[in-house]
This record gives sequence, C-alpha cells and structure tokens, in this order.
Amino acid sequence: MSMPLNINIRLRLNNQPGTLARVLTIVAKEKGSLGAIELVSASPSYIIRDLMIRLRDRRHLGDIIGALDALPDVEIIHVADRVVMKHLGGKIEVSSTRPIQNWEDLALVYTPGVAGVSEAIAQDPDMVYKLTMKGNSVAIVTDGSAILGLGNLGPAAALPVMEGKAVLFKRFANINAFPLCLDVHEPEQIIEAVAAIAPSFGGINLEDIAAPKCFEIEEKLANMLDIPVFHDDQHGTAIVTLAGLLNALKVVNKNIQDVQVVISGAGAAGVAITRLLQKAGVKHIIVCDRKGAIARDNMPTVNSKKWIAENTNEECRHGSPKEVLTGADVFVGVSAPRLLNRDDIMKMAERPVVFALANPDPEVEPEEIFDIAGVIATGRSDYPNQINNALAFPGLFRGALNCHARTINDEMCLAAAYALAGIVKDEQLTADNIIPSIFNDVVAPTVAKAVEKAAEQTGVSRSILNGKEKEFDSLL
Repeated sequence: MSMPLNINIRLRLNNQPGTLARVLTIVAKEKGSLGAIELVSASPSYIIRDLMIRLRDRRHLGDIIGALDALPDVEIIHVADRVVMKHLGGKIEVSSTRPIQNWEDLALVYTPGVAGVSEAIAQDPDMVYKLTMKGNSVAIVTDGSAILGLGNLGPAAALPVMEGKAVLFKRFANINAFPLCLDVHEPEQIIEAVAAIAPSFGGINLEDIAAPKCFEIEEKLANMLDIPVFHDDQHGTAIVTLAGLLNALKVVNKNIQDVQVVISGAGAAGVAITRLLQKAGVKHIIVCDRKGAIARDNMPTVNSKKWIAENTNEECRHGSPKEVLTGADVFVGVSAPRLLNRDDIMKMAERPVVFALANPDPEVEPEEIFDIAGVIATGRSDYPNQINNALAFPGLFRGALNCHARTINDEMCLAAAYALAGIVKDEQLTADNIIPSIFNDVVAPTVAKAVEKAAEQTGVSRSILNGKEKEFDSLL
C-alpha cells in the first residue's frame, strides 16, 4: 500500500535569480505536489523559505531530499511531517462554558449550588438533557480493531483517529464528542463498557470496530440503551454512498429500481450499503467478498453474510468481481486496492457508475477509466466526488440530539441520504459534482432537519423539555 506524505521543507537559498526555479523543478521531477511557498526571512545574500509538498508515496521522500541536497546553492534546514506537527499535544481539549472568577461563581457551578440541580435531576431524570452536557454530547467508542484501512492496531493507535472525529463533530455540528478507546475486545466486554458510561451521553458513535463483531455490538447496545447507537463505518458510509448514487444515476439517466449493482466488500460498510440501497429501491445487487459473489446456494457461515445471501443475487451468480461485473450499471467498492482495471469497467453497461472507495488506493484508478465511466467517485479528497462520512454523521447526530431521539433508524438514515443528495440541485449536477463539499455550510443543518423530521414521524423522538424549564424554575 502506498502511503501519502505531507511535508514542510525549510530551505536556505542563495539570493540569486533561478535558485527557487531549480528547487521547484526537482519537486516536480520527484513527483511532489507543491502547496504553499512561504517566505520566512530574507537578506541580500540568502532567502529562507518553507515549501509545503505532498508526496503520493512516502518512499519518494529520500529521493527528493537527496536531489535538493545536491544543489550547491541550496541548504536544507529541516524537514517536518506536517501531519505529525498537526497532532503534537493532541487535537482536542475540554473547556468550561461557565467562567469561575470569584467565590460566588464557584458556589453556583459547584458546591453548594450544584446540589439543587442534582436533586432536580433525581426527581425528573429527563432534566439531565437540559442541565448537563448530555444533550449535546456523543461518545466515540472504539477498540482499535479496524482502524481506517490499517487494521487492528489497538486502542492507543486509534486515539488520534477518534480525536479527529471529535474535531469534525465540533466543527460541522457543534457537538461535543469524547474519544473512548477501550482496551477490551470481546463483544460482551465492549457492550458492558459502553452501557456503563452511557448515562453521560446523548448518543454513542461506534467507530473502527471490526466485522463481524461490530454488528452484534451495535444491535445489542441499541436494544439496551435509550439513546442513539450508530456505527459510522456501517451507516455513515451507506448514507453518503446512497446520496452520491442518487445523483449519479440522474447524471447517467438511469432508474434506481432497474440498475444492476455489484458491491465489492462484505464487511461493515458493504453490508450496510446493501441494506440501505435496498431500502431506497435497488432490486438487483450482487455482493462479493474475498471468495467471490455471495449466493444462497453456497450459504456462508457468518450471520451478516447469510443475510446477504438470502436477500441479494437472485440469480445465484458466482465468480470474482471481475466476472460478475459484466453488464452491471454500478460498481461500489469498499474492499481493497487495484482489484479492477480498464478492461473490467469496459465490460459494464454503457456509462457505468463506479464508486471505488478503498482508501488510500481505490479498487480501480480513476485515470484509467475517466473516458468510459459515466460517473466516478472515490474516498479521496484529491479526486472529484469524495464519498466522505463527514457529510453524514455530524448532521445525523445533530438532528438526533435536537429531538432527543431514542435511536437512529432506517428512516432517519434514508432521510439523511435524500437530504444530502438534494443539496446538489439538478442544474448543478455533473459527472464531477454529485455530492456537496463537506465545507458547504448548509450540509449539516440540512441533514439534521431531515433526520429530526424522520425521527418525529417514526415516533423515536422525545419532546421532553416542553415547559420543563418553567417547572424547574418553580422548584427553586
């Protein structure tokens, strides 16, 4: 697997015409993508500059450093990994919403004043949503068994990923999210740990927990707890994939009920995508795992794959993704890099939709198929149409927290997908614009509003605070 690298190189350049040009020539020759160039200082004899460079493969770092070091009028002062620099000291902190500047403030927010609030919550537990952090807080829970595309690296290695998730919750939906990396790995241990901490939170976001145990953990916790439990690797991916597909099918002028879909990957994301696409009206789906197409005449032993076998591939086709892809309208990959090539995509139906979502390297390189695919989407930010979970989970949880939902159901996920797709208006739709940017300020509010409405329509929201502020005031 090739790993990208973002670096900052600080250089001392002789203050002569052409010196910087020679540096930039080397960057391009060594396949570096240049970002910002910043002037640090200058004198009549030399200039110090910072160059931000992105490398598609970190193995190229030695080549670019060696080439720059060989220039007689250039001195390398230091090289820094920009990603590591962004993580020094962590990415989140706890801050107070109530300043304590004197003894009176202390008495109000802590003892003795807080005792009255505790008694009020004991008398009416629903008031905890109004009088504590619970109403705007989510726990991000992992055991580190399926970190991004890296696998089982453990809870400590998962912490920077969970911190990043917390940053996204705050940035896009103003939700306070807390990383909880558990050093337990059996499903029952994880379930017990989450159930024990649940009273502090308005929702649980399960993250980077390996399949198949993630299915059992989510199902049991959802049945045990009276707050939403959501495994983002499953449902977040499914929501954004469906949103992108809805718009992609408009671009290629195909009906969702008629298209033939092949999904590569039967893990957490693949199963959830299959379920949600069926809820949205897709009738013809074949799902492939490492052994090939899953079919009911060769029933798998894993429960989640049994469901796939029973509910998809009605013709019981067999073979690898390459083999079953012939004639398909849509390919969705949530599996492994470079499974397919140009010839495979050419066997698909006219103007195929290709969602190659494996990260960092997709199932098929977009450059190979740009002229034959009707629409291409990936999980990467350096190609158009990034299928990014951050388009879904902030707004989804914002809507669920707004109405104090007891759960997140299929109707809420569908509502999120349709709302997300609807942000890109028909007149804006193109092959390179099927999904909004995560920096579009209307994304989270639009998704939240749709989710909140679906929760109310399906009876899972609580209107627990109507009049309770006045009721609480009367207790004082």
